[in-house]
Amino acid sequence: MGLEAIVEEIKAKGKAEANKISKEAKKEASQIIADAQSRAEKITEAKKEAVAAEIGRLKQQELSSANLEVKRELLNARKEILDIVHEKSVEGVKNFPAEKNKELLKAIIEKNEAGNSKIYSISADKATVKKLTKLKYAGEIDCLGGIVMENEDGTIYLDFKYDTILKETSEKSLKQVSDILFG
Repeated sequence: MGLEAIVEEIKAKGKAEANKISKEAKKEASQIIADAQSRAEKITEAKKEAVAAEIGRLKQQELSSANLEVKRELLNARKEILDIVHEKSVEGVKNFPAEKNKELLKAIIEKNEAGNSKIYSISADKATVKKLTKLKYAGEIDCLGGIVMENEDGTIYLDFKYDTILKETSEKSLKQVSDILFG
């Protein structure tokens, strides 16, 4: 064989080897690209799921916050209505007819004066209270009406002020009133 034939054979073997290496490199590159695309798809899917979960969490948080705000506004509105009802009750007590007031004071005094020695009332009821009892009139109190009684040494104190009665009644019947007003 001639030198040219050897050179051609070496070239051919080199070309074949280069083609083989090129094919393997392309195959390896394709595999690397496929793996990278697979990883990228998995990462993209995981990110989509994470974003969807975050959106769901934020949506739930906003919904909960909105529900809480609605409940707060509803409770505030109910409280305002209950405050108006209380104010109307106070007005009703303030405008209590004199004859009914006298009857109520008489009933309270007769039932509770035993064992007591002092009595207090508002200035407007002073004359009426003095007529209704033999207890010592000890002074005026600042309230809507009613009386306060106490024994000689002050250890027993009976509070029949209309303010106190109204407050206690309001507290005891708050749920019932709320159920009637708001269902």
